[in-house]
Amino acid sequence: MKFNATQLSAPEGRRSLGWIDIVALAAILGLLWTILKSGEGMVVHFDSSQPLSISTNLANIPYYAVRTLIRMWIAFGFSLLFTFSVGYAAAKNPIARSIILPFMDVMQSIPVLSFLTVFMAFFVSLFPGSLLGPELASVVTVFTGQVWNMAFGFYHSMVTIPQDLHEAATNYRLTNWQRFTKLEVPASMHSLIWNSMMSFGAGWFAVSASEAIAVMGKNVQLPGLGSFMFAAVNSGDGWAAFWAVAAMLFVIIATDQLVWRPLLAWADKFKMELTESAHPPTSWFYNLIRRTYLFDWIGERVLIPLADRYQDIQRRLIAKRVEDLEKPSRSGGYFWRVVGILLLVGLVLEVLLGARAGFDAVYKRISLHEILHIFGLGFVTLGRVLAVTILSTLIWTPIGVWIGSNPRTARIAQPLVQIFASFPVNMTFALVVPLFVIYQIDMNWGCILLIALGAQWYILFNVIAGAMAIPNDLKEAAKNYGLKGWPLWRTLILPAIFPFWITGACTAAGGAWNATILAEVATWGDKTIRATGLGAYIADVSAQPEGTGTAALICGTGVMALFVVVINNLVWRRLYRYAEKRFHLD
Repeated sequence: MKFNATQLSAPEGRRSLGWIDIVALAAILGLLWTILKSGEGMVVHFDSSQPLSISTNLANIPYYAVRTLIRMWIAFGFSLLFTFSVGYAAAKNPIARSIILPFMDVMQSIPVLSFLTVFMAFFVSLFPGSLLGPELASVVTVFTGQVWNMAFGFYHSMVTIPQDLHEAATNYRLTNWQRFTKLEVPASMHSLIWNSMMSFGAGWFAVSASEAIAVMGKNVQLPGLGSFMFAAVNSGDGWAAFWAVAAMLFVIIATDQLVWRPLLAWADKFKMELTESAHPPTSWFYNLIRRTYLFDWIGERVLIPLADRYQDIQRRLIAKRVEDLEKPSRSGGYFWRVVGILLLVGLVLEVLLGARAGFDAVYKRISLHEILHIFGLGFVTLGRVLAVTILSTLIWTPIGVWIGSNPRTARIAQPLVQIFASFPVNMTFALVVPLFVIYQIDMNWGCILLIALGAQWYILFNVIAGAMAIPNDLKEAAKNYGLKGWPLWRTLILPAIFPFWITGACTAAGGAWNATILAEVATWGDKTIRATGLGAYIADVSAQPEGTGTAALICGTGVMALFVVVINNLVWRRLYRYAEKRFHLD
């Protein structure tokens, strides 16, 4: 990884607070006030029999945008915590890996609308009469739309860290925390940032779907850009739909310029290379932050003292642990074993009770013929998912390598890619579906395009991350050997991006299954067009009342989960293991 030679840099004079710091402080206070003021609407009274009225008045767009962003960033924070904890456990512990990876396979295969159905019922009953229940259901639904891609990407980055770096960390006797902060997170930073960008973009789809949806015969609407677009489409108000799209584009561009682009510029120092690129990524906002003394002051007066205090506590705990080891006590070990066993038993009982409840809901309500029909629909949708994955790979792999290998191109293309990937696919449908209606395009073929609009970006983002992570010294070595065209791709590019492509293709396939629920059934005004497939089946039964609708939803979701898990174990898991053994930058 690259480090600046601080002994060669000129010492800086004593800095002080200036006008930039005053502007930054005002911006921070204004942001906090906006969040607190807008967050008040998340705990108002709510009656499920009388859903909130969503106005298409253009003056409400800023408020709706803030409400949507609050849900997105809360969910992203929890996704990041889950990624670091669960992804780390999967990479470090073989027993945990044998449980976590199949668990994530199953969870990413469950459609977002199925999550939303369960979460909405649970949180509404947990917070009766309060909008906080539907708000939490929306946040957790967005979390399920973001987290799996991030966790898979972080796990795979950790297991492909070069062995010599692990040996160096062992020789320097780094603690687990030091190894995590000094080696594992920095080495995974490029993949983590690009997968976070992709996951955040996928979250727009989840939040838009969760803000306005019919669940078990009840309409639930939350103030946000997704519900605003839903209201505009249902009323046929093209002008309001246009401004909703414009507002979404503005929010996406602002997020890219204020968050993701600065992170990419900052993370460039973590590339594993001996020679530095002549055109590193840049960000005007990152340069502005570096000129701001306010954050340095916070670091000197707040963060560093807290870190010192933490290290002091850690040293005391280590010393106490050494004393405990010298005088072992079996009671403490037995206590935690009992706690672990009780938690495991409770988890198993909860799973068994859930399985029994699902069986009771399905038994005598869904016939064997209906189950076979659902499997047949699953194979139809599987064909569309495979087509989207293969076509996206063929189209976006060379484009992603071109973007990731040319920093100047990336400065222009990366914001555009971020816009296209982050734009909610269900909002994109509002622009594409009218063309299907006008030109009478068969939805059985047209939905493949709609599925691709939501799934293809996983492959593109991961390929870009893989191309950007190729060390510059390897690129120069290939250039010195005169490698061009297919020999260059075969010996350097494909082996380097292969681990990243696996993560992108696996999550793209999972995203495609989720996208089928909205892509196979589309509505514009009073026109509804549908395709034959499992996604359309789940979309139809999720809007039915409890009883038959619940049983059919459980069956449809279970069949979709089964398809994804089988494919992941037969294809993607084997490719993951192959990449771990074959493609290390050692």
